[in-house]
Amino acid sequence: MASEKMQKAMAGMEEELDMDMSPMIDLVFLLLIFFMVSSHLIIVRIDKRVNPPTADNAQVAKNATGRIIVNVLADGTVWGQDEFALNSTEAITDYVGQAKDRNDGNGIPTRLHLRADEEVDTREIKRVIQAAGDAGVNDVIFGSYVVER
Repeated sequence: MASEKMQKAMAGMEEELDMDMSPMIDLVFLLLIFFMVSSHLIIVRIDKRVNPPTADNAQVAKNATGRIIVNVLADGTVWGQDEFALNSTEAITDYVGQAKDRNDGNGIPTRLHLRADEEVDTREIKRVIQAAGDAGVNDVIFGSYVVER
């Protein structure tokens, strides 16, 4: 048996037909969920103990892949991203080298993201950069706050 709308249409009676939007809405939500699940979330853990300096021409980075984050606190202690203390230059070189090997295995270029407190001695920053250079990472990003004018 045909539906009432179908019977009226067959009988020649004109009636305004409405488009059912629910399948399209379902499809949009399914696509939204698919892209949310399949996208890669990049989370940069920021150590709240570090107070980076401000810069007039600082820019917010658009791509955070391949970064090795090293934090230098005001007292000169060096910490890795995973709350891992790096007590010596060799420890910094090993930490950066291991992260570089992981990135190289995935075909991702490696960069050192150095977050140093504004009160830290520049010799400590130089020591971290040299240790990263010994591990084969020569691309350095200095963390700073953006000053808006």
